[in-house]
Amino acid sequence: MKKFVLPVVALPAALSAQVPSSPSLGIAEGRCRAGESGPALVINFAGLKDRDGDLKAELYPANDTDFLADDNILLNAGKTFRRAVIDVPQTGQVQICLRAPAPGTYALTVLHDRDKDRKFNLSRTTGDGIGFGANPISQGPFKPKVANARIVVGAGPTPVTVHMLYHTGLLSLGRLKGK
Repeated sequence: MKKFVLPVVALPAALSAQVPSSPSLGIAEGRCRAGESGPALVINFAGLKDRDGDLKAELYPANDTDFLADDNILLNAGKTFRRAVIDVPQTGQVQICLRAPAPGTYALTVLHDRDKDRKFNLSRTTGDGIGFGANPISQGPFKPKVANARIVVGAGPTPVTVHMLYHTGLLSLGRLKGK
């Protein structure tokens, strides 16, 4: 019986070091640390529907190709992706600090995940909220343009207020009245 020897083929570094998808991707890189003074966004929230669930902030490259791209694809390509997640505090100011890799222009999205299922739910009664760095007044149900999310991060902590959008009509998201 003849034996076959299969050659050993080395995978290219880009394939052998692929980052698998995970809800924790970008969190370590995005976490602000006490006493740190580098580039970061200090995000305050306006117009939250309630104090349920959690808030997730994500930082992307400021171009339409990479904006909202899969996190592991961005990281595997060496592109910017940062994430911060907090439980919505029951009282007091609602704020997330999200580190940036360097000063510059990025795209910022935030999600008010009211049921903590890590998915965007558009239901009128139980729906989640979204927000963007440029604070558009409304948004259709389709993928937003990066222009709605662009934000400039300075050399140190940069304060920003994000106005949340929730289901307000048949196919639209907008600010809640009185919020």
